[in-house]
Amino acid sequence: MPTFRTTRPVKHSPAEMFALVADVERYPEFLPLCEDLRVIRRVQSGEGIETLVASMAVGYKAIRESFTTRVTLDRPRLKIQVEYVDGPFKYLENRWTFRETPTGCDVEFYINYEFKSFALGLLMGSVFDKAFRKFTEAFEERADEVYGQQRAARA
Repeated sequence: MPTFRTTRPVKHSPAEMFALVADVERYPEFLPLCEDLRVIRRVQSGEGIETLVASMAVGYKAIRESFTTRVTLDRPRLKIQVEYVDGPFKYLENRWTFRETPTGCDVEFYINYEFKSFALGLLMGSVFDKAFRKFTEAFEERADEVYGQQRAARA
């Protein structure tokens, strides 16, 4: 059961980074292994919380897999929770947290997963592990493209 956790300081605000990670439809443009992402359903609650059901297609060389997750976007608390619904995993749990710092924010990324198939786990496990280690870096690079490379503005 591979687990990866990292906290990365970035020069953008927590709200900017939250918005970037919450914009799941853009993932195929910059996220390692992500070939397609479609939002199947989107539900707003009255407290600034939005829940998405999304299907992501990932690929590496000749291997292609798709999986479905439920994504809870908790804007007031600047947290994103991803829960596994269907696909090649036994389970998948992913969390993002964004905390303000004097120079921007700390982005905390956590993922825990296991493939259903032992063979697929052997084949894709190291590829996924390397990709997940690059996720926060990919989001930081994307933030620099979208928001510029200036230091985060303070309100």
